[in-house]
Amino acid sequence: MAFLSDIFAFLYQAGDAFSFLVLSACGLAIVFGMMGVINLAHGEFILCGAYVCATAARMGVPLPLAVLLGALVAGIVGMTLERLVIRHLYHRPLDTIVATWGISMIATQGTLIVLGSTLPGTGTPLGSFTLGDYSFSQYRLVLIGMALATLIGLYLLFTRTRFGILARATIQVPHMAQALGINTGLVYSLTFGLGAALAGLAGALYAPTMTLVPTMGSAFLVEAFVTVVVGGADIFLGTAPAAAILGVIKAALTSWYGQLAGQIGLLITAIVVIRVMPRGLSGWLLRERG
Repeated sequence: MAFLSDIFAFLYQAGDAFSFLVLSACGLAIVFGMMGVINLAHGEFILCGAYVCATAARMGVPLPLAVLLGALVAGIVGMTLERLVIRHLYHRPLDTIVATWGISMIATQGTLIVLGSTLPGTGTPLGSFTLGDYSFSQYRLVLIGMALATLIGLYLLFTRTRFGILARATIQVPHMAQALGINTGLVYSLTFGLGAALAGLAGALYAPTMTLVPTMGSAFLVEAFVTVVVGGADIFLGTAPAAAILGVIKAALTSWYGQLAGQIGLLITAIVVIRVMPRGLSGWLLRERG
């Protein structure tokens, strides 16, 4: 029994790391991996979703609706910023770094000034269960399920809907798409808004599990970038397998040597992958298929 509980504890920890990486990275995989925009404000969209969700929940809104509201507000903010700032910087990646870094600083410091250094949380729902000597949060299992549901939903969106086809066509060959009558500006805006909404969804889902502070986005940003870099540009061939591999590495190192070792392991893995597979896992898989 003790052996089985140890195995379940490791799988639970690996699944928890997988869900965190997937939910953190999906929005960035769309904005950075597909659109080529280096979005250093990704963490602030996560912050937006978390703060909106926590505020709505404290006002009596049911948590599922509060989560959706956080994602919606982050998406609207993302579309607004795309219209005002990002739209003028496509094909200028170095400029997007500076612009989104500035947006990040403004959002972080503005939140600190207006809302203070912390925001009261809502508490983790659903309680916990025990197995052997270990106690597990039921809400973490919900997060794992949400990560899988998000991947399935994005796959269906980009492969089975008209918007997905138009988005992929516009991003891959924008001039041809425009010549065929597609409103490429609207497609870019909606795609960027989708990436921001997914970031807001990540923040809203994790809002009940962590302390809400203006700098909380940085905890997501590093691991999101590591996942996208390791996975490559393709969100399905890259991000999901990368999150699974990195989740196992992080869980193993964290359980053996502590949380800091887990973080270091992720960064070392990213360095090795960049050296061996510059285009990430998806680039390597596509080349092997070819």
